[in-house]
Amino acid sequence: MLRKLSRSALIGAVLVAAIALGACRDSGKEQLFAISGKLFEFNYRLAIATYVITLKPLRPMVDGQVAVVSFQNPAGGDPLVVNQKIWPKLPHITLTSPPLTCVVKDKPYKVSIRIKDSSGTLLQSIDTTMTSSEDQTMLPDRPLVIGPNYELNSDLAGHPDGKLPGEPKPDCSKAT
Repeated sequence: MLRKLSRSALIGAVLVAAIALGACRDSGKEQLFAISGKLFEFNYRLAIATYVITLKPLRPMVDGQVAVVSFQNPAGGDPLVVNQKIWPKLPHITLTSPPLTCVVKDKPYKVSIRIKDSSGTLLQSIDTTMTSSEDQTMLPDRPLVIGPNYELNSDLAGHPDGKLPGEPKPDCSKAT
């Protein structure tokens, strides 16, 4: 009986230890940034779509850090790579892609963020996906306004929806 009791106590102690270890997680103390927002921005006025990701600093930033972001190209081909300096005094970091073509609704696109120090040493990697709630076809064919004073684009006269008959569309045959 004493043997069964000590065996039960040992098994109970092992289970408690296993649960305690399972509850221990990486608290993220080594992480520098966390994603605080991500979206596809469709600027109807300028007729462009871009990826936009916001990073929240989890620890004080150091001068010389750089974010190297690799955005999956919705049109296919090589990823779109952006190198952006991180300014230590800003409350958040906003990462924006170059203008995109061929964005499709409900399709996940890969984004890879690498935070490097001034010597190029990798400090943190963040991999995520982004999914658009709209197709890029909703944008006008050309910007609705042009110039520094946002003058109406005369090319779109008579076409208030921004769609021009016979306007060439982007080649999305290689879209991923």
